[in-house]
Amino acid sequence: MTSVPTGSAAAHRPGVSGWSGRAVVTVLVAVFVLFFAVPIVWLLLATTKSARDLSVGHPFAAGSAGELSTNWSQLFGFQDGAVTTWMTNSAVYAVGALVVTLVVSIPAGYALALTRFRLRRLLLVLTLIVMLIPNTALVLPIFLELNAVGLIGSPLSVILPMSFFPFGVYLTYIYFSTSIPRDLLAAARIDGCREIQVFTRIALPLAAPIVALVAFFGFVQNWNNFFLPFVMLPSSDGYPVQVGLTSLLASTPAFNPSSAGGQSVQLPTLALATVVSVLPVLIVFLVSQRFLVAGMTAGGTKE
Repeated sequence: MTSVPTGSAAAHRPGVSGWSGRAVVTVLVAVFVLFFAVPIVWLLLATTKSARDLSVGHPFAAGSAGELSTNWSQLFGFQDGAVTTWMTNSAVYAVGALVVTLVVSIPAGYALALTRFRLRRLLLVLTLIVMLIPNTALVLPIFLELNAVGLIGSPLSVILPMSFFPFGVYLTYIYFSTSIPRDLLAAARIDGCREIQVFTRIALPLAAPIVALVAFFGFVQNWNNFFLPFVMLPSSDGYPVQVGLTSLLASTPAFNPSSAGGQSVQLPTLALATVVSVLPVLIVFLVSQRFLVAGMTAGGTKE
């Protein structure tokens, strides 16, 4: 008869799955470091170097605070402070669109989840379909529509299209469908609350995590939007920073040799502009990460 290994003997036997699992994790971490962390480290170090040091020095050698200050002065002195204007424009567009997004998306998700009306299912299906359409595919019809009403070139030509955030509507729909106790809302109605009071006094305070999540995703999408402002805004005075980076790129001799001389921009300054352009998103993430974690886990259980 063939002997069967005891539990203790099998437990001490080397586990193939354990070794293979660790190998997979090691490979994934190495790939992450190679393709994500290394470029970020190089980018941060590049902001502290001169153009010559960046070209002939060690790629991962640190520069100096003096060179960082020089690059900072060159960046914000470009075209008489154009970068400051672009950052201000980005803040206006992103925050303006975010306010409209929250005012529209949260009540829309609540209505789709907790009320019954004609064409409700059709609206939900259309929301899902629009989520699947690339944003760039909608730029041309939006341009023609806004051009017909004379809004091209104004801040509204950027704010209004970015305010439509179907992903936010769907997130709030999922949350209100799964995480809000219906009995609590019914009790509020029995106590005499009108529907608007049920939403503002009961449902909305309970939905704070999902509101924060929608706000974060909406802000990130608005801040990083490039193609829509590029098409809608003919003047560089109205550019957000993401579009303004193309002007900096065009003024960098390494990418555009014809820009040498005059008010040209060196590679370390361009690297610093890239870092500055993502700082607001990083700050918002660090400040709101506690709410983001709560929002991501919201709706995981059925009340």
